[in-house]
Amino acid sequence: MLHHTVPIGYSGCACHFKKGLDVLMTRNYLSCFLLSVLLATSQLASAIDSKESPNANPAYQQLRALLPTGSAYTVNNLGIRRGAGLFTLSRGSIVFYGEVNGKITGAIFRGQGHLHLAPPNAEERHNLAITTHSEQFDEDFDQAVLRFTDGTAAELRAASAGQTAADGSFADAATQLHTFLRTKLDENVDLRLLADVLSPSPGQYFMAALHGKKDHNLLFTLDPHGAPAVAPEQESLTNWTDGANTILTAFADGDANSATEAYRIDSEDLDTAIEKNGALTGQATLHLAALQDGLAVVPLSLYHTLRVSSVTTATGDKLNFVQGKKDEDADFGVVLAKPLSKGASVEIRIAYGGKDVVMDEGNSNYYPIARHSWYPNSSSDLGNYTTYHMKFHVPKGLQLIATGTKISESTEGKITTSEWKTDVPLAVVGFNLGQFKMKEGTLKSKSGYTLNVDAYANTQPPDEFSDAASHPGATPNGRLDQQFLEQAPTGSINTTSMLAVQLSQGEAAASIYTNYFGQLPFSTVALTQQFACNYGQSWPMLVYLPICGFLDPTQQHAFGLDPSDMYWKTVTPHEVAHQWWGQTVGFRSYRDQWMSEGFADASAALFLLATEHKPDNYLAYWKQNRLLLTQKNAMGFRPIDVGPVTMGFRLSSEKTGWGVYQNLVYPKGAYILHMIRMMMWSQRDGDAQFIAMMKDFVSTYKMKAATTEDFKSIVEKHMTSQMDLEHNHRMDWFFREYVYGTDLPAYHFESDVNTSGGNTSLHFKLIQSGVPQDFINAVPLYLELANGQLLKLGSIAVTGQATVDQTVALPHLPSPVKGAVINHFYDVLCTDN
Repeated sequence: MLHHTVPIGYSGCACHFKKGLDVLMTRNYLSCFLLSVLLATSQLASAIDSKESPNANPAYQQLRALLPTGSAYTVNNLGIRRGAGLFTLSRGSIVFYGEVNGKITGAIFRGQGHLHLAPPNAEERHNLAITTHSEQFDEDFDQAVLRFTDGTAAELRAASAGQTAADGSFADAATQLHTFLRTKLDENVDLRLLADVLSPSPGQYFMAALHGKKDHNLLFTLDPHGAPAVAPEQESLTNWTDGANTILTAFADGDANSATEAYRIDSEDLDTAIEKNGALTGQATLHLAALQDGLAVVPLSLYHTLRVSSVTTATGDKLNFVQGKKDEDADFGVVLAKPLSKGASVEIRIAYGGKDVVMDEGNSNYYPIARHSWYPNSSSDLGNYTTYHMKFHVPKGLQLIATGTKISESTEGKITTSEWKTDVPLAVVGFNLGQFKMKEGTLKSKSGYTLNVDAYANTQPPDEFSDAASHPGATPNGRLDQQFLEQAPTGSINTTSMLAVQLSQGEAAASIYTNYFGQLPFSTVALTQQFACNYGQSWPMLVYLPICGFLDPTQQHAFGLDPSDMYWKTVTPHEVAHQWWGQTVGFRSYRDQWMSEGFADASAALFLLATEHKPDNYLAYWKQNRLLLTQKNAMGFRPIDVGPVTMGFRLSSEKTGWGVYQNLVYPKGAYILHMIRMMMWSQRDGDAQFIAMMKDFVSTYKMKAATTEDFKSIVEKHMTSQMDLEHNHRMDWFFREYVYGTDLPAYHFESDVNTSGGNTSLHFKLIQSGVPQDFINAVPLYLELANGQLLKLGSIAVTGQATVDQTVALPHLPSPVKGAVINHFYDVLCTDN
């Protein structure tokens, strides 16, 4: 899983806007363009006149300025249990924050205390052992700043053993935490507290910021809605340093798979104007429903540079909203006129605008960087699905490609307006913008299914490429690697010459994946060039491909790139695969994201197998993936040892190395699916069983968010008898070892073939090592025939650190047997044989 302004306008037009849309005031140029767009859309025009100030809600203002006041309460030997954490306040004093809306939301403890936390599952205990060298966490502390909406205040008051005067250190502690959260963590805890303060329902939020003796900045959070800035689960413990943060442990509180959601967005209308310099202005109309009683505040994801100017209801009534400074805790939330009961719905209209959401890279190349937050949304990764209706207004001459189906497009004056809608609910929407050349492609199946695959490349290179080509050695502006640009070739850079190659790869990948996984719920997939060189991304119906993939081999060589690198062979197939994995089938939380990335990588391997005459690159791909997993990094860790794939982004840290996520989740996730495929493969039916399983998975979870356990259930539904190693028709053994575990077996294999009296037998010895005694596996055994044919004889079941020594009679075969091998197709993830 991780960057100029070009003015246009009407001659002789002078426009002045009052401060409201980020102080737009430019003679003859940008303001004139923006005005023409705003006048073309009444909703955006009205948004200018309804500029409101954020953070005006009285309760929020109280929370923002709140400090502990009053007497200090003495406590002795008080134990507070919150989730898996036990806070023992041995002796010391407590001062409470003042009330807001009749509720106490915090307290400061100073004295001697101790935190003990025991994670509830093996994965979290393993992670804690990696980060702290212990499977349980214990820390003494001398200060705890508590923020809460649960029953903590009553619990603390009941334990009071007397009162004393409070000194200024309590208020200082509160101020320091507020500054830390605002400027370091960039999380607006006051907005989270506001949601419970204004709700008639009981609050359940608890946070403890501890000044520890060893780990000085500890943050424990228990929240039924999760803590997005830390980990999207209910309970978490994080250690913060000046350089980085380490999530020591995080898990669901109880049996829930992930944090509960307070609302859902059923539909959203977006009206968006993009200027030639990339500045974006928009109005969003959200139709949302409460998923719990007492919904008073709606937190929304919105890029930090997009400033909200107004929030209203469907009838035009103004609503309070919260939005912090763009460089601090810029969290955005809407305060409803009154709390909603579960199932009730409301319409909210939000006007916003700002810069640095879409970067102008020159020569009509644009780089949308706020891919997920250029519009207000529920910020639940790719787990929620919403229907969208969108209008875009861009300068004439530019082409906008969006997710969804284009309804109409027209040009008036210097503005081109396009209208788009989604035919099915989508997890996210996006766009690409530029001056493109396009090639069309169409896939048609015998069943009548049609998928249009189109490829787009910018007609001119961005400024940095142009400057590098014209002036080798020129210093770039920092958005592309300097060494890369200094190796740029002289002469012109042309990315349109590779359109046919990208289209061919995209069409082939879509055809292969349709056969393996089933039909997409979309009728079109657009493959578009993006400014970034070193990554791709895939939104529904819209794929962003790296610009360097549009360079021909000669140009790639000249830029210091290796055209034979496996990345360039698989980046397009990988991103096209995300139309199935991540978009058609979503993932519920970061713990399930391994399916999205791993399945896309495994799909790219199928592309290599299906499109090349020899399996050399296919086998090299799996060998390379194994190397990524088993090669130690600069921190001394093999990625496979750091944690299971279900730890997601948390695998990367200052201690383990920041590349662990990339080098574990992608290749191991791919191996997991590859291993299942190879267990299902048969000499007679090939991939038929695997294809049936994958199509069932896609059909069952189409436009839904799937969990790891959902996938496991589908695998168990289709598993073969040879996969039932524990004789319970379950795949617990496999998921325990490879999905939720970190084991990596090693194998030693030797064999000999004996022929006597016309009968042939195979004697072999297989040794499994490097695993615990309950580790069970099925190792594939292949026969090499004299005619060059390779036949799968079966699988060898082995448990623990054991040796299987066996002789088997071979059937009559079309050619003499030369020998036997295991794991020929990298069927099993293990160390090098």
